[in-house]
Amino acid sequence: MKTVLVSAVALIDVDGRVLLAQRPEGKSMAGLWEFPGGKVEAGETPEAALIRELQEELGINTWESCLAPLTFASHGYDDFHLLMPLFACRKWEGFVHPAEGQKLAWVRPEKLSDFPMPPADMPLVAMLRDWL
Repeated sequence: MKTVLVSAVALIDVDGRVLLAQRPEGKSMAGLWEFPGGKVEAGETPEAALIRELQEELGINTWESCLAPLTFASHGYDDFHLLMPLFACRKWEGFVHPAEGQKLAWVRPEKLSDFPMPPADMPLVAMLRDWL
């Protein structure tokens, strides 16, 4: 089974809320909420992938020094295995906006489990809630 490396981030605002993005129509698991991020391309580090994805998807800039490794998910889907490091980030430049038309929500840690998520993201919620 193929392993896919995806990098994700818990963007945390000054009020301690975490950003979730809704998967758009036409993508697998459309309508589910997830931590922003994306696939790590060949020759790219997970941190570099996040910096690129945050720029493309949310219109913000951050730096590798602002990405703190927090935990990871390892989940087997039907046709691939997902390995997803989750970073925490509290510092970025610019204003978060849905550059790809996706819905966004700033969520208090205790409310994260109220949002339907892909199976790989769900175990990250408890870890993040306990950490924050």
